[in-house]
Amino acid sequence: MRPDLLIPLFASATSLKGVGDKVEALFRRLVGKPDGVRLVDLVLHLPSGLIDRRYRCNINQLPEQGVVTVEVTVGAHKPPPRGRANLPYRVEVFNGTGTMSLVFFKAFPDHLKRLLPEGETRVVSGTIEWFRAEAQMSHPDHVVTREEFTHLPLLEPVYPMTAGLSSKVVAKAMQAALARVPAMPEWQDAAWLSKNNWPGFNAALLACHKPETPDAVLPGTAVRMRLAYDELLANQLALMMVRHHMKRASGRQLRGTGALREKIISALPYSLTVSQEHATAEILSDMAQPLRMIRLLQGDVGSGKTVVALLALATAVESGAQAALMVPTEILARQHHATLSKIAEPAGLSVALLTGREKGRQREEVLRAVAQGDVDILVGTHALFQDDVVFNDLGLVVIDEQHRFGVHQRLALQAKAEATPDLLVMTATPIPRTLALTVYGDMDVSKLTEKPAGRLPVDTRVLPLSRLDDVVLGLGRSMALGVRAYWVCPLIEESEVVDMAAAAERHSALLKLFPGKVGILHGRMKGPEKDAVMSAFKSGSLSILVSTTVIEVGVDVPEAAIMVIENAERFGLSQLHQLRGRVGRGSAKSSCVLLYQEPLGETAKARLQIMRETEDGFRIAEEDLRLRGAGEMLGTQQSGLPVFRIADLAIHGDLLAAARDDAALILQKNPKLTGPRGEALRVLLYLFERDEAVRLVTSG
Repeated sequence: MRPDLLIPLFASATSLKGVGDKVEALFRRLVGKPDGVRLVDLVLHLPSGLIDRRYRCNINQLPEQGVVTVEVTVGAHKPPPRGRANLPYRVEVFNGTGTMSLVFFKAFPDHLKRLLPEGETRVVSGTIEWFRAEAQMSHPDHVVTREEFTHLPLLEPVYPMTAGLSSKVVAKAMQAALARVPAMPEWQDAAWLSKNNWPGFNAALLACHKPETPDAVLPGTAVRMRLAYDELLANQLALMMVRHHMKRASGRQLRGTGALREKIISALPYSLTVSQEHATAEILSDMAQPLRMIRLLQGDVGSGKTVVALLALATAVESGAQAALMVPTEILARQHHATLSKIAEPAGLSVALLTGREKGRQREEVLRAVAQGDVDILVGTHALFQDDVVFNDLGLVVIDEQHRFGVHQRLALQAKAEATPDLLVMTATPIPRTLALTVYGDMDVSKLTEKPAGRLPVDTRVLPLSRLDDVVLGLGRSMALGVRAYWVCPLIEESEVVDMAAAAERHSALLKLFPGKVGILHGRMKGPEKDAVMSAFKSGSLSILVSTTVIEVGVDVPEAAIMVIENAERFGLSQLHQLRGRVGRGSAKSSCVLLYQEPLGETAKARLQIMRETEDGFRIAEEDLRLRGAGEMLGTQQSGLPVFRIADLAIHGDLLAAARDDAALILQKNPKLTGPRGEALRVLLYLFERDEAVRLVTSG
């Protein structure tokens, strides 16, 4: 149950005067809450800047630009000529030093005459502009009397906005919501607050929304740091409580005999890297424990996660259990099935495939074999957690590209086991340490830091799109030598909004130059079509595969040695790195060409420069976080990912480690969150909507 203290904050925004259904719908878009906006959503939506109205001047002292506040006498009103409503309504104002114009478009004359009576004194505040060497102010932010001006905030917060909402409506709603914030108990450690010189929660919130100094809204100030730490502590505390709860669920000991593992390792055409051996040892050690395993295997592109996963899957089978491997796309599921079958079947392991495409008798046969225990390893997409999939004895669940699945999907698959199965999740998206703590803080982590022996570096080049013809000529020369190439375009078809070459258009252009040698792959194609294209590309009957980012994860064609990425400036760093990882997987020297549209912005230029400098996915991920921020980097719409409202990991990353240590200490000393601080911490968890964690405590 939410504490009574917080009930006023979780009232709908429509309870505020002036916020009806239409305005509330705009607020939903503003704060990213499609199901409805509460007062808490408003007060945690902090200003991104402020307007400083302390600069008072005369008309003859007006600057070239900026926000100014001027005391003036109202002169003549100059409405547009009849029938010329598209022209502005002007009001001339003056003081002893000069004249200027106030400009209003689509004005209501009666309203303006009441607002600005001729001959009276007014204080006007807004952005100054110059038109034909004359000063003017379009739609002033404030037009008030001297008396009213004394009540105006001289430092006015500016909020991130959305189309259709005026700053006045947002400011009014914010102030009304702030008035309903109750006095919060102190959930932070007193010594920690004193060390950092941080105020209490209420004082910090008030200082952000009613700034008294120009830097009050900067993310590095004490008030912002305090609120960011509150949010990070709620995140870490919740993750640790979930982890503690899941770890407590008794697992089963999957020790294995090593017999199947030995057969698999001896059949590999290469030796395991040191980090593969180390990660495998960590995973097998966890599986042998009576507590359940919850481990993340994080490896850069091409670092050999699949082999490590297979050794874990084989260990589960050696222990008499079944195992499941869940992946986000059908292409990847079929590829994993083919790869695992090739390595596993000589060792006597049966591997089956289940995706949405398996239907009728074929599907029934797979389901029957799984239920009877005739399938050792089941590979598939989200089809694995449908109700009719019943395992005989599921002991291990491996999930690839974990961030593409929601938490509910993960839990649904685990629920198919009698005892709680061990869980290994993998990601080929290197994640900065700060972000890994917020996304995977409930897991132990193993890292693969090397590439398998024999992998050559990829030669990365950055070229403007004006050099497209040269790239195509070079492609033709490489094709004559038997080289295969990917050509990635960001869109399937032309968009009015985003002007970039579409895959379909690029495919037809290349097909004219290389008849019969160019295929296309995109998300709207049917499964059998995709299979046919991939098969033709793998066999070499197609030399170029034009694709959308559907090939970003996992697609493995060792013979492909060239990657062309069109409009590379529109991609994030991690995505560019994933795409580049599709080449350099064979023995041939590989190259990646990043084509960009001129002119190039500073951030895009920095991004492409980093791609030229390094292939280290972990460094690239850190740079991506710095350049783009966490939400954009991983995609805030992906379920299971935290979206921070206050904390910015690129700035507040150092606070995260402290929050993690604090959370561990709290749960060590007070796992039930009792007593004054424990009760206050429950308020914190509810405030930042980590209700699930509190329910775990109360359920024992």
